Amino acid sequence: MSVFLFGANSMLGWSMLRAAGATAVDGFCNGFTRKPPPDIDRGIHLDDELAVAELFRDEQPSLIINCAGICDVGTCEESPDFAYSVNVDGARILVDHAPAATRIVYLSSDHVFGGDAGPYREDTPPSPISVYGHTRVAAEQLFLARPNTLVVRAGLWIGPSSNGRMGHLDWLRDRHRRGLPMTIVADEHRSAVWAEDAARRVWDLARSELTGLRHVVADRIVSRPELATYLDGHFAIGARFELESRHDRKTPHLGHVDLVTLHRDPLATPLPSVIPPR
Repeated sequence: MSVFLFGANSMLGWSMLRAAGATAVDGFCNGFTRKPPPDIDRGIHLDDELAVAELFRDEQPSLIINCAGICDVGTCEESPDFAYSVNVDGARILVDHAPAATRIVYLSSDHVFGGDAGPYREDTPPSPISVYGHTRVAAEQLFLARPNTLVVRAGLWIGPSSNGRMGHLDWLRDRHRRGLPMTIVADEHRSAVWAEDAARRVWDLARSELTGLRHVVADRIVSRPELATYLDGHFAIGARFELESRHDRKTPHLGHVDLVTLHRDPLATPLPSVIPPR
């Protein structure tokens, strides 16, 4: 199996690369990445149509896993044209130029929902509250219209990042190490699973013949303060943080986003939450 992994230096992509096992993976980051990790030696902008078309004229992978995109909610709110160019135009270009025989797995987000109206199943209509969420919905629609393609939604993946700054865990570590203030959204509740567990589940889904839409769910959801407090103690970080309501933040924040699934097969089994039951 030949595999292209786009966005390999993202939080999700880095976890997928580390969980690949014996599978040979070509990891791609965007062309502006100054110091890609050692295991990622290829760069491309998925919104560069000529570059993408040239790539697939020369190479025809059997599987593409797409973790690429602008995921920072604040950046998307400030620069919506940029967000749509990367997240939506990049999806369209990939769908248009990837070989027809190539299977695609697109990693989406629970940001397609806003919160407070769940639980949310695969057949629940999307209800995004941010530019970022809207770009995810638009990209999903492009991928779902393509044969042999699977869209996977998940909540928070908790684990190390490629640069030591991305994701909730490394954000806590990095801010504490640099003595920077930290504010946690008090009223945001989401699923939070270990990145290793989530990546193994996505690999299993990618190697299956499933298409359409799948949720990767946790056995329960947790609040951001619960999560930060647990990670701080579990990893002995020593972080101190303030709490703030999502309604007082400048950028939109999710509320109570409980991802569930309408499927009952082994690949739909809930993953254990990062915070173990008491």
